[in-house]
Amino acid sequence: MANRHLTMEEFQSIMFAAVGGDGANFVADTEQEFEDLGYDSLALLEAGGRIEREYGISLDDSVLTGSTTPRTFVDAVNHVIAAGTAA
Repeated sequence: MANRHLTMEEFQSIMFAAVGGDGANFVADTEQEFEDLGYDSLALLEAGGRIEREYGISLDDSVLTGSTTPRTFVDAVNHVIAAGTAA
């Protein structure tokens, strides 16, 4: 899994699955806040769980609660992946 990172497209797919396919505006504006895009904390928790399983990492709650936009979330996840945090 070396050099693997979460792309915005992969995150989009994960978010679509987490919310049942709803989220047409997601990639259109990766800097817009999740709340404004219609995503709640439950969607982020679901997406975080999927990412943890797929990437073999453990995400701190601060990643889920501190990331307010898709870009900050993906950046935070990629920081954890790069640090090699095992699940």
